Amino acid sequence: MKNPEPAPLHLTLPNRLSYGLGGAVYAVKEAAYVMFVLLFYTQVLGLSGTATGIVLSLSLVWDAVSDPMVGSWSDRYKSRWGRRHPFMIYATVPMGLGFVALFAPPEFVLDSQLWLAAWLLGCSLWIRTALTFFSIPHYTLVAEISQDYHERSALMGQRTAFLFLTTLLLPSACLYFLFDEGAGGDGRFVASNYVTYGWLSALIVWITATACIAGTWKFIGHTRIDPRRAPSTPGFAGLWLDFLSTFQNRNFRNVLAYDLGATAAYGITVALNIIFWTYFWELQATETGLVLGLSVLIAVPIAMVFLKTAGRRMAKHDIVKWAVIVMLLDLSWPYLLRWFALIPDNGDPLIFAILVIQNAIFMSFFILRIVAITSLTADLTDEHEAETGLRQEGGFYAVLQFTTKLGGAVGPLYGGFALDMVGLEEGMRPGAVEQSALDALVWIGAAAIVPLMLVAFYFTFRFSMTEERLRQIQALIARRRRDE
Repeated sequence: MKNPEPAPLHLTLPNRLSYGLGGAVYAVKEAAYVMFVLLFYTQVLGLSGTATGIVLSLSLVWDAVSDPMVGSWSDRYKSRWGRRHPFMIYATVPMGLGFVALFAPPEFVLDSQLWLAAWLLGCSLWIRTALTFFSIPHYTLVAEISQDYHERSALMGQRTAFLFLTTLLLPSACLYFLFDEGAGGDGRFVASNYVTYGWLSALIVWITATACIAGTWKFIGHTRIDPRRAPSTPGFAGLWLDFLSTFQNRNFRNVLAYDLGATAAYGITVALNIIFWTYFWELQATETGLVLGLSVLIAVPIAMVFLKTAGRRMAKHDIVKWAVIVMLLDLSWPYLLRWFALIPDNGDPLIFAILVIQNAIFMSFFILRIVAITSLTADLTDEHEAETGLRQEGGFYAVLQFTTKLGGAVGPLYGGFALDMVGLEEGMRPGAVEQSALDALVWIGAAAIVPLMLVAFYFTFRFSMTEERLRQIQALIARRRRDE
């Protein structure tokens, strides 16, 4: 006898907020690896840029195994707590401890490049594995608790808002209060400050993950499904077959190709941004913190207003197209103004204002592109069920996460290579690096970012999902269930 389908939920603002808090958990990792790990391990601890880039990229290779395994496992998992929440619960404490270890390596590893690289790799594998067990099941909830085309975007909007607010406000506040100029000089180059940052990261993970789990507990019934709708291929090989089966969907294949290009470009951008702000624009730590904080406080409301207005009249694939165009144009204009001597020298307040505006524009449209693509993926899980008869939300989001992380692996790898190529060495301070080297660093970044963004733009024309099409798909699925 098949299990009865739970009644549709009427989602309230507290429901959306509790789901969205899961984005903050993921954001703690993003904040650490985007803003501090490359700087900490190269410029403070003395690990070479190339070694750091290779290690960070190797840790992402593990995601090639863990993401699809966890996604497929959660799709077929059965318990009284549903398919998703047990994974989230067991991941929370280990994840926080990983951040403590990452930013407090023991003394015995500091004198050896090999041991220091090994410590970074071990901590990164630990953190990423725990995060996979939390974030993949959390991601999939959006496809299970709502069937509405726009409601899914609203849920993903909340998740993305928390993700970006935490990703940027956490390092922003720490740059302003923890890494500021003190008796020991520039706080970004003081190792003990990173120990405090590691504990703060752990505390935020534990609080937000617990709140998210408690707030989404009422959705457990919606994660239980008729076993006939879940993948059932036995064994370890079956998990991989579940993973590979998601590629049957043509729309999804093109989404992945787009996301790989866009995420690789973004990974390089954020890996180099902190270097550009520190050395090319010569911002102080407090100024860098304010650029991050102000830009995200501007960007998140703009993106949320857009989703509630124009976003409800635009198809998700069209939002992605425009986001790519705007982000590509936005990355270049401050550097063009500098090279054509149309803006004042570093230190002028106008430089600070330009960087806030640029980053706010970029973040606004990056948020929109993430919301659109992750919400569209939820719709594609319905399309996949219509085509195959199986619900594989975990598999779909695991594959999307994998391509996102694979693209992100390019960032630290390429960034570390670029630092070594231009000769940016341990302990160098702003103002001590030749301008020609900094200009070369910008061109090295652009040589990778621009082609990758153009590839992503090409693939935005090869996938689509409209509200009308989704309703047709869901009506077909409903008719099949009634006929069973």
